[in-house]
Amino acid sequence: MPGYRTQIHQLTFGSRTYAIRALADTQQYADPDLTAADAGISSAQWSLFGQVWPAGQRLAEAMAGYDIAGKRILELGCGLGLASLVLRGRGADIVASDHHPLAEVFLAYNAALNALDSVPYRQLDWEAAPREMGRFDMIIASDVLYESRHAAMLATLVPLLAAPACEIVISDPGRGNGNALSRLLGGIGFVLETDGRSAAQGGNKSPRLLVYRRTAAGDART
Repeated sequence: MPGYRTQIHQLTFGSRTYAIRALADTQQYADPDLTAADAGISSAQWSLFGQVWPAGQRLAEAMAGYDIAGKRILELGCGLGLASLVLRGRGADIVASDHHPLAEVFLAYNAALNALDSVPYRQLDWEAAPREMGRFDMIIASDVLYESRHAAMLATLVPLLAAPACEIVISDPGRGNGNALSRLLGGIGFVLETDGRSAAQGGNKSPRLLVYRRTAAGDART
């Protein structure tokens, strides 16, 4: 037994239904080798990667029909990797990344569960310089602004990973840090082209989709 309980969700994105293995609930916790603790992940945060969140579903749905032709794509903070799995199913050049030690395990399991080729994965600490990852034409993420410091961390990380012409797509549930990210990304040449405001769904608000673009001419490094 792995020390935690899981469940299978059936989720439909675009025209395809995916079986997604997730943690049973947010009370699950297992870190016998202290791998997560060593990575700075507390017991309270440990289970968050393994949940199906509305923002992750919104991003995956967007990626089911997004223009991906010729783009090398990176997902930051992939968690269960819903968007990466959808993109892999569409034949995209996608790399998933996360800081949680079990993210890769769940991503690989879910790819196999859906008869998909494995998704290339990189362990990525936002506060450490990424090594040998190259540059990406598109960077995607969901619910990565849940602390105020994350906007600055992302704005520091993006220049190390983004191609001169790059698109950033973030599914944001509205924790109040989106404006700070927009200002910081503006300083490195990214323009907020789409701010899909939250829409009411069943009494709740769905996450908004933030889409930023930078042309090669707008690259602050040139």
